[in-house]
Amino acid sequence: MSLRPVRVAPPKLLDEVVGVTRTALPSSDVVNRLAESSLLGRVMASGIRAVINDARTTEPALRNAFELGGRDALHQMERYLNALATIATAAPLMGLFGTVIGMIEIFGSQSPGGNGGVANPQQLAHGISMALYNTAFGLMVAIPSLMFYRYFRGVINEYRITMEQACERMVPQLMRHTVSRSGNSAA
Repeated sequence: MSLRPVRVAPPKLLDEVVGVTRTALPSSDVVNRLAESSLLGRVMASGIRAVINDARTTEPALRNAFELGGRDALHQMERYLNALATIATAAPLMGLFGTVIGMIEIFGSQSPGGNGGVANPQQLAHGISMALYNTAFGLMVAIPSLMFYRYFRGVINEYRITMEQACERMVPQLMRHTVSRSGNSAA
């Protein structure tokens, strides 16, 4: 839910922001609404705020503002991935642990004194079969978890690239609104 396009990078948002900043910088209220609209909006708002707060900002400083906003957005997108990766890694280990415990119990119950010194092969095979269910269940959890982890990692990388490209497009747009150090407006 948190990685839906409308919450991360709405398709028309960049064009709207470019249109709004084409002639002048937006008001603080507009920038605040932009920051609340989506993660991409928050990143772009960080760059706009940098120019609003310091009309003499340099291009490296503007890029740094975008980068800091992007790091925060990336952190927001990745917040649930660690749990998914942990489940994908730990589930087969937990299943294997259950299987080992089951095997220990099975072999412990097959004591030679219980059946007149003879182990029951059918009972042993059934016990091993039951113990292996733990491994199967662990894999049933791990495989989809790993698949979803990889899928969401790819989605986040796509969003990261989208945000980087949006910031690259915004830098020259916002630099037009800065004042050069000599006092003239930047081209």
